[in-house]
Amino acid sequence: MIELLRAEPALFTGLVFLLGLMVGSFLNVVIHRLPKMMEADWHAQCAELRGETVPDTPRYNLWLPCSACPQCGHVITALENIPLLSWLWLRGRCSACGSAISVRYPLVELLVALLSAAAAWKWGVSLQAAGALLLIWTLVALAFIDLDTTLLPDSLTLPLVWLGLLFNFGGHFASLQDAVIGAMAGYLVLWSVYWLFKLATGKEGMGFGDFKLLAAIGAWLGWQLLPVTLLLSSVVGAAVGIAMIVLVKHDRRVPIPFGPYLAGGGLVALFFGADLTQAYLGQF
Repeated sequence: MIELLRAEPALFTGLVFLLGLMVGSFLNVVIHRLPKMMEADWHAQCAELRGETVPDTPRYNLWLPCSACPQCGHVITALENIPLLSWLWLRGRCSACGSAISVRYPLVELLVALLSAAAAWKWGVSLQAAGALLLIWTLVALAFIDLDTTLLPDSLTLPLVWLGLLFNFGGHFASLQDAVIGAMAGYLVLWSVYWLFKLATGKEGMGFGDFKLLAAIGAWLGWQLLPVTLLLSSVVGAAVGIAMIVLVKHDRRVPIPFGPYLAGGGLVALFFGADLTQAYLGQF
């Protein structure tokens, strides 16, 4: 089977595309539920610190309860949970009450599938493809969680750092030395920016989750691709932030999450970082 997939890259890419659709469906659950799980855990910890009895609540995690319509409580059946196709078949409506189902659900599934297929086509049947898929899936989840809540959960960022170092123990994307330096440099660069901004203005310019996310990208891709990641994320983030303030009158006091731009910069660096760096250095 392995030899067949290696001999037929189109077949492997197609299978990974289907896998990406399924993973994208699960990531929609992660994006929606993980922040709620974190909030429930914080409330429980606060209650314990106050000496209060933590009330029993229904089990709520990534697996239970089953997905249901938030409007009418209709439990989503297996046929209604087929990635991408079910949304098209239902025409973006709940089969029970007719409430609109956000178009973001199929878009996340399609995005994950396309990025997964691109990784499969680029690296073929290899450990690099497996690592790239893991990185892609986690970055997509982090980007949308940060977009919704301005949170970058430690339960995703910290394991991503250690997995990047472990993966590069075999030098798949960078040498172990470059990966370690990348993790340290990624954290310290944004940590330094944070403190310089705070000392100059007395305000916090970004969250600690951004430090950990860039550290994870450095651990996976090595320190050499951090400049590309930072440049792309900063330019796009600044352009979007200015457009939001000017065009839609976004309140400047309301923070704009930086995680989606870091994740986007990391994905571009994953696929094209080496080529972009060589093209830039080639000018000199």
